[in-house]
Amino acid sequence: MTAKHIDAALLRQMFISGTRNLERNREQVDALNVFPVPDGDTGTNMNLTLQAVLKAIDKPGLTTCGQVAQAVASGSLMGARGNSGVILSQLFRGFAKSLERKDVIGGQDFAMALAAGVDTAYKAVGRPVEGTILTVAKEAAKVAQLKARQEADLAKLMRSIIEQAEKTLAKTPDLLPVLKRAGVVDAGGQGLVYIYRGFLLALLGQTVELDATNLLPAAPEPRFGAQPVVSDVIHFLYCTEFLIMKPDIDEDELRPHFETLGDSLLVVGDSSVIKVHLHTNNPGRAMEIALIHGELSGIKIENMKEQHAETQWVVEAMPVVRPGEGKEIGVVAVAAGAGIAAVMRSLGVDVIVEGGQTMNPSTEDLAAAANSLACDKVILLPNNKNIIMAAEQVKELTEKEIRVVGSCTIPQGLAAMLSYEDSAEDLERVALSMARRMQAVKTCQVTYAVKAYNGDIGPIKEGDIIGLNDVGIAAVGQDPTQVALEILAKTVTENDGVISLFYGADVEETSARALAETIKEQYPNCQLDFFQGGQPFYYYLLAVE
Repeated sequence: MTAKHIDAALLRQMFISGTRNLERNREQVDALNVFPVPDGDTGTNMNLTLQAVLKAIDKPGLTTCGQVAQAVASGSLMGARGNSGVILSQLFRGFAKSLERKDVIGGQDFAMALAAGVDTAYKAVGRPVEGTILTVAKEAAKVAQLKARQEADLAKLMRSIIEQAEKTLAKTPDLLPVLKRAGVVDAGGQGLVYIYRGFLLALLGQTVELDATNLLPAAPEPRFGAQPVVSDVIHFLYCTEFLIMKPDIDEDELRPHFETLGDSLLVVGDSSVIKVHLHTNNPGRAMEIALIHGELSGIKIENMKEQHAETQWVVEAMPVVRPGEGKEIGVVAVAAGAGIAAVMRSLGVDVIVEGGQTMNPSTEDLAAAANSLACDKVILLPNNKNIIMAAEQVKELTEKEIRVVGSCTIPQGLAAMLSYEDSAEDLERVALSMARRMQAVKTCQVTYAVKAYNGDIGPIKEGDIIGLNDVGIAAVGQDPTQVALEILAKTVTENDGVISLFYGADVEETSARALAETIKEQYPNCQLDFFQGGQPFYYYLLAVE
C-alpha cells in the first residue's frame, strides 16, 4: 500500500528521482533527436534544466508542497536550456501555480497541477506542435484528472499517467512526419516519460542509482565577451552569489541596495528565497546587507582573475566603462568563435554570450548578460532556433525592457545588426526593423552528420559532410569545399550581390582561401567578404544577399 498524500519531503524526492531517472537515460533521449547536425541534444538540455531544479530544492525552509513546487519552477526557469528545457520549465511553472497554497496534496491536487502545467506550456509556445512533449504531457494530464476521481492510491495513479504517456509517445510519429521518416518517437516526450517513471519510483520508496557512465558533466558557467580577458580591465573582481532565505523584503525593494556595489546584478526570487548574483569588489558588504533581510545560503565567491588563469575561459569581465554605456538600446548576442564575435562587436553588439550549436546557454545566462548592460533597453539575438524560447523567458528575470529578435542563424543575426540603432528611443520599432532586415539574408552551413538519416535528399551516413540552407539539408558529400560549392549553387540567384564566408576552427586558412577564390570565379557579380569565424562544428557559414 502506497501513500495517498504527498508532503513536501515526498514531492522533493519525486523531483530528485525524476531527475536521476532522466539522467540515467539521457543518452537514449539524445539519440532520438531527428536531425543529424551537431546541436544541443534534447536529453542533455532537459537534464541540465533539471540539474538547476535540484539546486533550487536543495535548501532549507521548503516545508510545504507549494514551496517545493515553486522552487522547482524557479530553478527550472533559471536553468532552462533549449526549447525542450523551456517547455519543461513551463510545465513546472503551471504545476507550481496550481499548488501554491497547498501544504500536502492528494491525487486530485496532483492531477490538477499537471493539467495547469500543460495549459501554461501551451500558452508559452507561440505555435504549439502536436506530436511533441506537449502532446504527451496533455494526454497524460487528461488521464490523471479522470483516474484521480476514482483512485486514491498515488502509485496506481502514477502508473496510469505513465501508461497514457507511453501510449501517446508511441503515436507521436503518426502526428509528426519527420519522426515517422526517422523511425523514432519524440525525444522531449520520451524525456518526460523518464521523469514520470522517476516520480513513480519515489512514490514506491525506491531510489534511482547513477554510475559514472550516466553522470552528466556540470553545466558550464556562462562565458561572456569574446576576447581574452585582460586582468587590468576587471573592474569588479569577485563573482558573488548567495541565497537569502525567508527574506523580509521583496526583490524589487532589495535590488537598489546592491546596485552601487558592482555590476552584473541579478536579484530574482519570491517570498521564500531570493537569489543574488553580483560582480563586486566588496562581497562582504553585499552579504552584510543581505543578512539584514534574512539568512544566507548557497554562498559562492570566485576571484574572476584566478578563474580565468585556471580555465582559460572568457568570463564576464566588466571594464571601467560598462557595456552599452551611452546607448539607449544595447544588444546581447549568442555566438561561438572569436572571429564571428569580433564581427558582431564591430556591428554594435555589446555582450557576447558564448554558445550556439551543442552549447545552448540557459535563461539565467542570458539574463545575467542583459543585466550587465548600462542601458535599460536590450535586444537579444539568439542566433539559433533552439535558443529563442530561452531568450523569451529573460523578460521575467530582469527589469530591463527586452525584445528578442528571433535570429535562427549567425548570418541572420549579423544581417539584423545592419538595421540596429543604438540611439533610438523606440525599442519596438528597432526590433521590428532588425527582424525585417534579417529576412533578406540566406544562410548556408557546412557541417558533418552525427548520425545516419534518411531525408528528401536521400540516405546520409554518419560522418558525411552535409550542407544546409534555409530549407534544410540540400547537399551531401565527403569534402567540405565541394559541399560548400554545391549548397551555394542551390542558393545564389542572379539577384544576389554579396556572399560572406566564415571558415571554422577545423578548417585550414589555405583551404578556406582556395574556396574563396573559387567562389569569386563562379560568382563574378557577387562581392565576397572573407572572415576567419573560428566557429566549432561548422566548417563553413555563408551568408548570401
